[in-house]
Amino acid sequence: MRLSAGSPSRLGASWDGRGTNFALFSAHAEKVELCLFDAQGRRELERIELPERSEDIWHGYLNDVSPGQLYGYRVHGPYAPECGHRFNPNKLLLDPYARRLAGRLVWSDAHFGFRVGSPREDLSFDRRDNSRGMLKAVVVDETFVNRHEARPNIPWEDTIIYEAHVRGLTQLRADVPPQLRGTYGGLCSPAVIDHLKRLGVTTIELLPIHALIDDRVLVEKKLVNYWGYNSIGFFAAEPRYAQENARDNALDSFRTAVARLHDAGIEVMLDVVYNHTAEGNHLGPTLSFRGIDNASYYWLKPENPRYYDDFTGCGSSLNLTHPRVLQMVMDSLRYWVEVCHVDGFRFDLATTLSRGPDGFDRHSGFLTAIRQDPVLAQVKLVAEPWDVGMGGYQVGAFPSQWSEWNDRYRSAMRRYWSGEGSLIGEVSRRMTASSDLFRHDGRTPRGSVNHITVHDGFTLADLFSYNAKHNLANGEDNRDGANDNHSNNCGHEGPTGDPAIVALRHQLRRNQLACLLLAQGLPLLLAGDEAGNSQGGNNNAYCQDNEIGWVNWDNLGREAEDFTDFIGHLTALRRRFPQIRSHRWLDERRADGSYSVLWLTPAAEEMKEHDWNFPEGRFLSYVLGPAEPGGAPIFIVLNAAPAAIAFHLPRLPEYARWQQVLSTAELKQTPAEYASGAGIEAPPRTVLAFAGSP
Repeated sequence: MRLSAGSPSRLGASWDGRGTNFALFSAHAEKVELCLFDAQGRRELERIELPERSEDIWHGYLNDVSPGQLYGYRVHGPYAPECGHRFNPNKLLLDPYARRLAGRLVWSDAHFGFRVGSPREDLSFDRRDNSRGMLKAVVVDETFVNRHEARPNIPWEDTIIYEAHVRGLTQLRADVPPQLRGTYGGLCSPAVIDHLKRLGVTTIELLPIHALIDDRVLVEKKLVNYWGYNSIGFFAAEPRYAQENARDNALDSFRTAVARLHDAGIEVMLDVVYNHTAEGNHLGPTLSFRGIDNASYYWLKPENPRYYDDFTGCGSSLNLTHPRVLQMVMDSLRYWVEVCHVDGFRFDLATTLSRGPDGFDRHSGFLTAIRQDPVLAQVKLVAEPWDVGMGGYQVGAFPSQWSEWNDRYRSAMRRYWSGEGSLIGEVSRRMTASSDLFRHDGRTPRGSVNHITVHDGFTLADLFSYNAKHNLANGEDNRDGANDNHSNNCGHEGPTGDPAIVALRHQLRRNQLACLLLAQGLPLLLAGDEAGNSQGGNNNAYCQDNEIGWVNWDNLGREAEDFTDFIGHLTALRRRFPQIRSHRWLDERRADGSYSVLWLTPAAEEMKEHDWNFPEGRFLSYVLGPAEPGGAPIFIVLNAAPAAIAFHLPRLPEYARWQQVLSTAELKQTPAEYASGAGIEAPPRTVLAFAGSP
């Protein structure tokens, strides 16, 4: 085996057909050793000092090192936590650019750079070799032919997002072959694709699939990090989601799933976690970034760099103001687009990625780099626009290239349908893409990603069944998970056999779904809500890789519980009425002077100021005008009151009749037609919609 200088131009391990170039960034290291292992990852075969350093890139080229070779790094430098440095060459470290990981992490005190239990805590130094129980990086062959399948390229305004977990989506689906359940292959099985098409969703958003580790505290409780917000490799696909016989090739399994979903016209977005890593706080393990260059990768407290600036609640935060850390994130994003053809990203705690020395910066290096990148300009970008640091709540503050999770929509609609009054002004703004939050700097209604339920919180069924969280299975004495429920449990918490309560719960669920799909902005659905999936009141199932966290599809086919066709009807209405998914704000008058929205009282008169301030008001109705000449208006009625409310259909001279196209009072829709100006009733707690016709 011959060693030469190699090249710093491409970070990671790059095989060229004759040998492999290794390149690792570290600004503060004094020496970097490459460690090669046997095929099982148990025996260290050789340590090779990388011979060259170019602008803080340590690099070397080894001939005869081919794909399949297991490797890691030992990085030498000062162990001085009080100065921000935590080098410990006794610890084998993962390559941040590893395309594949082998083995599994076997937890022990040897993975910590300090002596666990020492009175000096992390100021002590641990000399044990952790390599036997450590994951290894793998050299891969990236010379494969890059497939050029056609992307669906769904326009922003037509996008309907379906948030799902790779394992949880299919683990309990009887119509998915057993060997594919819980895997990348299950995602693209005919049964799942058919189901997504029936729903009318355009885009599946997957919870994190970057390589991850299970936290030690969870493993000791016999739990796992099920959701996957504990990344350790930003370029590697998590192997636990590959079929058992394909875990050495998880990336290809994932790429195949993307291609098959694309063939069906469905986009794939990834939930990505670049705000922190699995290494935790100053008492966490040394697995990769911390031992490579702690002071470069992480935000450290300026007054005491022994400790981390934690904006994420996970112990540490990646510092994207450092150019090499920013480069890693950008390289990772481009990799998933160019190699795997994903269609977009949802950025967990995106505020952290956009922080500068003075807090959130709308012109940060990260947002600026994203803005000008020609590859990322082709894909969808969605921010979770908050973190737990000072000034972290930034809903509406991201640039026009972005869409954002809109928790203000969620809060308002939960409060409204739980029976809270005096909210119609707030509800009107949330149903029309929250212009008070997003209408600035050239942003359009698609800036608002509306949602009622997501992975983090109650499912839709549990939202109307539980007033309090039931998280005891998480092993934290029910202290974890937010207490943010605004639900109405209809007089009985938990499962009940009372038909009236069950019927009301179902109707309230239909109301939330109807509002979500009729609201302007982008709708996001949580997988399983269509089947009445329950987590037994657990609103933080992050560690429940079992029947609590998996979607229970038992209710599919049961008329009262299966809302699949109901959602399909709603998505069809959304396609039928382009004004719901308009890229223009509603108060923009067209050249011919026609209206875009009319807010109406129950008497079908245009609302005045005092109508908006009606005490305890729970009734809201409005007409969205046709999107183009010859199109039809849609009249939407929301009645959150516990009693029926009489109202009149709009009196518009060009529309003589109104056809009822939706009533959440019933699961199966029964068409009805009424004359313009006719008086009818909105049943209690109901959403109605009507299409105008000449």
